[in-house]
Amino acid sequence: MTQKTKRAAAESAAVEKGAPKKGAVAIALRRRSALVAASLAGALALGAAAPAPALARPQTASGDARISTAFALPGAKVYPEGIAADPRTHTVYVGSYADGAVYRARPGRHEAEVFLPSGTDGRRTANGLRVDARGRLWVTDSTKGVAVYDTATGRRLAHFEVAGTSARFVNDLALTPDGTAYLTDSSRGVIYRVTPRQLAAGSGILTEAYDLTPALRPRPSGTFSLNGITSDRAGRYLLTVDMTAGDLYRVDLRTGDVRRVALTGGDLKAADGLDLAPDGTLRVAHNATNTLTRWQVGADGTHARLTRTITDPSLQIPTTLARVPGRTLVVRSQFDKGGPMDPGTGTPTTFTVASVRGF
Repeated sequence: MTQKTKRAAAESAAVEKGAPKKGAVAIALRRRSALVAASLAGALALGAAAPAPALARPQTASGDARISTAFALPGAKVYPEGIAADPRTHTVYVGSYADGAVYRARPGRHEAEVFLPSGTDGRRTANGLRVDARGRLWVTDSTKGVAVYDTATGRRLAHFEVAGTSARFVNDLALTPDGTAYLTDSSRGVIYRVTPRQLAAGSGILTEAYDLTPALRPRPSGTFSLNGITSDRAGRYLLTVDMTAGDLYRVDLRTGDVRRVALTGGDLKAADGLDLAPDGTLRVAHNATNTLTRWQVGADGTHARLTRTITDPSLQIPTTLARVPGRTLVVRSQFDKGGPMDPGTGTPTTFTVASVRGF
C-alpha cells in the first residue's frame, strides 16, 4: 500500500470516529472522498507493481482514434462522474460527483444545461446514470441509494435507499431488458437489485441480490472493489469489475453463479465505467491511467480478449463512457485537479465530455 493510500484510509477512520451522530451525511461524504483517493492511488500502485501485460496492439497516445470535445458542462467545480444517453431523444445526461447536480446536453448543443440542481431531493453525489426503455432517468447517490426521474418534467418518480448507517458506496448501475436495475456497492462488494414491481411501488430499501465478497481477491484496506456494471443484450448475465484487483466478474442472472471472467491480453486495473455492445464488444474507461480499452467478450460471457488500448492525457481521468451512434462519449472527471482524487492541489479547466471516434 502506498503512503497516499495509508493517509487516505487513516483520515477516513479519524473523521468517522470523531464526528457527531447528527453529521452522518457529512461523515459519509468525507469518508467517500478519502476512500476514492485511496482507491485510485491503490489502483495506480497495483498497476505499477504488476508486470506490463501483453497488449493486443501497441499502446500509443491515441492511435487512429480521434478525441475531441462533445460538449462542455457549466460550473467551476463539477467533477462529473456518470453519463447516460437516451436513445429515443439522443439527449445525454451527466452527473456531478461533487454536489449531485445532473446536467442535460441536448442534440447539437455545445454546452449542457442544469437538469436537476445540486441538492435535488437531498442528493449529495451523482455517480451512475442510466435511461431506461421508458425514458426514465436513474441516478445513484453514493451515500444513499438511487432515485428515478421523469426526463420530461424532472419529477422524482421513485427512490430506494440502503438500510442502516454502515459504510456504503452505491456506485454504478445496469438495466436489464426486463426492466430490473442492478447497482454496485464499492465498499461492501455487493450488487443491489430494484425490480419493476418495486419501481412501481415508488420507494423502498435496496436489497442485496448478490454478494461477491467470497469471490473477490483480498485488497488493501481503504480501497474499493466493485465499480462499473453492465449486462448482455439478452439479460442472461451481468459483468462487473473489481477496479483494484483488475478482475472482471460474471453473475448468472438465472442461477446466481458468480465466476471470474478469463481475461486475455491485459487486465482491468483502475477500470471504472463499462459498456457492453450487442456484438460482445466491451468498452472500458480506466480512470487513474487515462486509458480506454476495448475487449471482445465470448458468447457466454466467461472470457474476454483485449483488442484495443488507448492512453491519452486529454481524457483527464475518464470515469465512464456511453456508446452513441458513430462515437463513444467519455466523461472527463479531472478528479486529480482539486477533486476527490487529489483535493488539495490543482485547478481544473472547463469540464467537458469527450467524443472518441474510431474506438
